[in-house]
This record gives sequence, C-alpha cells and structure tokens, in this order.
Amino acid sequence: MNKTRIFFIFIFILFILSCQQQTSNLDYVDPSIGGVGVVLEPTRPTVHLPNSMVRVFPNRKDQLDDQIDDFFLTIASHRLQKVFSFMPVNGEPNQHIWFKSCANEHEVLRPYYYSTEFEDSGNSIQFSPKTKSGFYKINFAGNQPHFLQMGTFFAGGEINMESKNSVSGTEHFEGMNAFFYAETNKEIQEVLYQNSNDKRRLMLSFGNEAQEVKFKYGISFISIEQAKQNLQNEIPDWDFERVKNDAKKEWEKVLSQINVKGGTEAQKRVFYTALYRSYERMVDINEYGLYFSGFDNQVHESDNPFYVDNWIWDNYIALEPLFMILNPKMATERIQSYIKMYEQGGTMPSFALVFGDWPAMTGNFAAAWMADAWYKGLLDFNLKTAYEGLKKNSLESTLLPWRNGPKSLLDDFYNEHGFMPGLYPGETETVPEVSLPWERRQAVSVTIENSYSDWCLAQLAKELNLEKDNKLFLERARFYQNVFRVDRGFMWPRDTAGNWIEPYDPRFADRMYFTENNAYTYNWSVKHDLNGLFGLMNKKHGAEATLDQLFREDLGLPKWQFWNKQPDASGLVGQFVMGNEPGFHIPYIYNYLGAPWKTQKRIRMLLDAFYTDNLFGIPGDEDGGGMSAFVVFSMMGFFQVTSGIPVYSIGSPVFEEITINLSENKQFKIIAQNCSKENKYIQQAFFNGEELNQSWFTHQQLMNGGTLKLIMGNRPNKKWGSEKETLPPSSIDFYPGNIK
Repeated sequence: MNKTRIFFIFIFILFILSCQQQTSNLDYVDPSIGGVGVVLEPTRPTVHLPNSMVRVFPNRKDQLDDQIDDFFLTIASHRLQKVFSFMPVNGEPNQHIWFKSCANEHEVLRPYYYSTEFEDSGNSIQFSPKTKSGFYKINFAGNQPHFLQMGTFFAGGEINMESKNSVSGTEHFEGMNAFFYAETNKEIQEVLYQNSNDKRRLMLSFGNEAQEVKFKYGISFISIEQAKQNLQNEIPDWDFERVKNDAKKEWEKVLSQINVKGGTEAQKRVFYTALYRSYERMVDINEYGLYFSGFDNQVHESDNPFYVDNWIWDNYIALEPLFMILNPKMATERIQSYIKMYEQGGTMPSFALVFGDWPAMTGNFAAAWMADAWYKGLLDFNLKTAYEGLKKNSLESTLLPWRNGPKSLLDDFYNEHGFMPGLYPGETETVPEVSLPWERRQAVSVTIENSYSDWCLAQLAKELNLEKDNKLFLERARFYQNVFRVDRGFMWPRDTAGNWIEPYDPRFADRMYFTENNAYTYNWSVKHDLNGLFGLMNKKHGAEATLDQLFREDLGLPKWQFWNKQPDASGLVGQFVMGNEPGFHIPYIYNYLGAPWKTQKRIRMLLDAFYTDNLFGIPGDEDGGGMSAFVVFSMMGFFQVTSGIPVYSIGSPVFEEITINLSENKQFKIIAQNCSKENKYIQQAFFNGEELNQSWFTHQQLMNGGTLKLIMGNRPNKKWGSEKETLPPSSIDFYPGNIK
C-alpha cells in the first residue's frame, strides 16, 4: 500500500471521526414525543427560545390529527391562552368561512424551527422564534387567490391594517391585553373582514401568483408600539435563516450543559427531549426595560427579568430544583419575581400566570420552593418579605382547592382541630367557598400538603430567628398525623366530630378527599417526616411492605371506570401513579427504608415502560416541564425527595457517563461502570475516589463539582446503603442548614 493511499485513508478516518464528534445534543430532540395523550393532554411540539415569551405550535387535537386548525403568534400561558390566530389559505375569498388545512407527513419539528406543506393547498409554512418576536415564511402555491387568515381567540379584540406592509392587533383575555405588530415583505392588496362591525377576523390578500410571503411580528403585553419596538430590536431585517440559526445556537448552548455517553439512541432521544421541555417555563416577560404585571395591572420599569407561568404544585418537585443546578442565577430571579408579585398583589401566588394568580390545586408550595433554594445557598432574595407572604397564605388565606381569598369556616376548623373535615358519601356541601362540582374539598390532601408547606415555613422562621413562629409551624407540620388511620394503615378522612368516615375505600376516594390521586399515593406525601410516617406504618418493615404493596395492589375495577373517577391517575403499576406529580418521589423512598436496590429496580422499570421515544412516550400530563424534569433527573440517576432538604437520593442511571457543566467552570460527573439494561443495580459506589456506602449525596457536593462513580451489576447488592447510618436524612425536626 503506497503512502498516498495510506494518507487518504487516514484523512477519511479523521473525517468520519470528526462527523461523529459534531453530533449535537439538539439532534436527539423530538418534539413529537408524547404528542398523543394517554388519558388527558398531549405534549405540544413547541417552537421557542429557552424561557422566552414567544411559544408557537400548530393548533390541533394531537399529533395524530392531520388537520391543523390554525397557528398563532404565541401562547400567553402554557396550555391555557393562545393569542392571534394565523393561517395561510388559498381559494376564492369567503371571509365567512374559517379554513383549516391538512399537514403532510413531511412536517419538520425542531425546538427552534417548524415547517410543513399543506396537502390540500400545496402551500408551505415555516416558523422560527426570537424571545419576543417571531418569523413566519409562507410559500403560496398555484395561480389562485392567496390569503393570510388572521383572528383573535377571544371576544373584544381586533386586528387593523397599519399600512400596505403592516398590521397590528389587540387580544383581550383574563382581564388583560396582548398586542402584536407585524410587517410583510409583500404588499397587502386587500383586507376582507369577516364582519365589518367586528374586526376580530380578517383575510389579508396577496394576489394570485405563486410567491413567498414573509411575516415577522413582535408580541407585547404593554402596547402595540412596544410590540413594534420588540420586533425592531430582534428582527430588523428579512433574513429568516439568521433568525433560525440564532435560535438553533441558543438551543445547542443550553442542551450542551448536560452531556451523556452510552445508553441507546432511544434513551438519548427521550433524555434530550425531556431537557428541551424543561425550558418552556417560567418565561421572562420583561420587554427591554418594561413589563406589564397582571398582579397589579401596571406597567413597571425594570432592568431585571420578570418571570411568569409557573404551576408551582407541579413544578416545585423537579423543574425548579433542576434549574437550581443548571442556572442558579435564573432560579433566583424566578423567586425574586414571585416576591415582586406578592408585593404588587398582596398574596403569594399559587399559579403565577401572565394575567395574575390562578388559584389552582392545593398547598402553599411556594414555601417548599423558596426553602429549597435558601438551603441550597441561593440567598439573593428577600427572605423576610417572602416569609411574610408565605405566612399570610398559611394563616390568613383559605386553604381550599382552587380558591383565593380570606379564610372560610373550614379554614377556621383546620386551624383549631388540625385537619380539614370531609363529608360523608352523598352528603351535601354547605360551605359556599368549596369549588363545585368537580374539585370539592380534597380534605385529606389539603391536610397533608399544608403540613409539608408549614414545615418549610418552620425552617424559614428559624432562619429569621422567629422562635414563636418556628414552634407554631412545627406543630402544624404534624397535622398529617390527624388523618392517618393507624389501625388501617392509610390516610383517611374524618368528619367534624373527629370520627373516621365510613364507608370508605382508599382505592376509590376521589376529589372529596384527595387531589387527582387516591390514598395509595397520598400515603407517601409526608415528605418532611418520612421517619414519623414509617412509625405510623409499624416502623420500617411495615412501611417497606406497604410500599411494596403499592406497586402490586389491584385497581378493584376496570381501568376505564377507575379513570372515570381519577383521570389524572395514569401510568399505573398497581396503585402507583407514574403519570402525575405526587408520585414522582415514591420509588426513591426505598432509599430511606434501607432498600435502595428496590429504588434501582423500580426506577429503571418505570423509565423503560412509560418514557419512550414515540407519540405515546409520556404517561400523563407533562405540565410544561413538570414531568420532563423528573425524567432528566431519573435518567441521570438521582432525585430530590424533599424540597427543603438539599440532598439527592441515588437511583439507577441509564447512561454510562453523565457530565453536568456547572457555573464557575465546574463539572459534576456520574460514571456508571458496566451500565446496561440488565446491569441496573449498584454494586459499589465512590465519591471523588472515596468509597460511598450511603444512597445519597448533598446539593453542595454536586455544585462543588466532582465525580460519583457507580459500579453496576445485574443482581442487587442488598447491603449497599442498607445500614441505618447510611440512610438519607428526613425528619420533622431535621434542620437542613446542618447538611454539609
């Protein structure tokens, strides 16, 4: 073999290796994963920049629906408000008909880019985003009339032509406004309103010839003029490819913060798609020094971000803890925004949406979120003001589900007796503040979840040297004990006289007593006092047997009947619910019982069964990152059970190596030697070279950088992490500040 041939072979090998090395984590993202809801809502292939205002996807039932109703200019809140309908259409003008179109199978879905061709018209559409603006590119096909069909989703809005090359609009929703200003590269030849007295819907005519029309726009919650300024700041020219490439770079940057080796292609697709979904919320709505707050309905001047769109019941569990690792500065800014909302509106938000507080779900979980941040060393927020608002939520506001406002008679009862009373089956509700007919009292969940929230308040009170408050909230943190029936081993509702309610079946209890789940799930929601809970369950061995049975217990009736009562309880393994947030921490509780090998077994099984790389790859409502963040953590091999206690329980990584790039040029690396589908059990562990016999590590250890090495095998090592002194810390009197 001559030297020239050897040289070219060498160059070819280098080229192949170079191509392999250039694979981007972004290439693994598939926004269609989970695009068909198992029982409830599908995921959406959202095109946006990380944590930014403009979020777009085709508006249709789910990913199997080939008919697109329309597009829009953004969603104002995850899964709730779309604003400004948008669709290219062909044909003779008929402004009284609202057209739909069929997408073809060549649809392109990327975090930074969307495109499709319509089967019925031959038109094609592309989209790429900036933070507060967006860019559509439409190719009209054929020699026939071409239109951009536009409208508002809510009554009272309007769209107006500004010039031959620009339009603007206002959308009213939930007591506030959204605005847009848009420009086109081709002249608008005619405007046809569906109703001359109502400017909500119109068609913009671009003539008959086949042509490319570009449509770029700015969005604002302040004014049309601000929307125009946002557009000029972000998309000053007509270079669509520049916008697309810039968006791609933004996604490559955030997705490269976690790098993995090993695992299957499918696992990488699941992992990086989950990481992408974790960046949908919260979103910064500061518009270049100004923002509109739905909490006081005022425009504010500020150079700081103002983050909204957080479903805290869902997100405190995994999404917010993930950002405390990946972007501590942003995590702190999100909390600062929440505190600002309290100062503006007078209450600490439940679900902080763009239009204000949406009093959804139960609990006072901003307390868990803020306590968690504080004990992880994120101290750049006003703890005194935060505590003031959180305390007000606990003691002066109603605890009833889906309600804001002052206390009710039921809240007074709770404060005096230490539990929310339930009703007997068939008993008529008499308290007007209770949300009927669906949500109801959720009496047991309210008691358990506020016990945990109050424990978090007790920790913050201690930080502020408020001894009286600390004592009060520690007492309230034990209220969960009042709804645990020791002789039956279950969380159980009580009436106003303190009697256990009968008849009652822990499997079938719905929103009369629980939030989106039943007693089998809420048995394990005492995150702040697992040791106390184990004691109620006949100490450790009774608790472990009870946890085993959770995954084996029969539903007691057909699934469709079970889901008729509890549609959120999807992803079922026995009575365990993988498809809803209150179950996320449960498989990791085995670590606290000295049986971490069972955590490793269950987590791998759950990931393999329910998180797949296809349209059915999400077992429940994904909730804008709430579920995806759990996937990111669990596939890396660790998870935090209790927000407020800054430790992570070790599970079973699916990759051979995971590297998290941290701030200050530090790295945290997890090496799972011999990791495979069969080799899911930890045989031995080392932290920074020293043997580790406990099934947990601290947040500070992670953020300092280092290496966790796990030796994996196909049979459990039942001794590892089983001794009492190796169990993760969890006690009602535990002080998180002691963890080093």
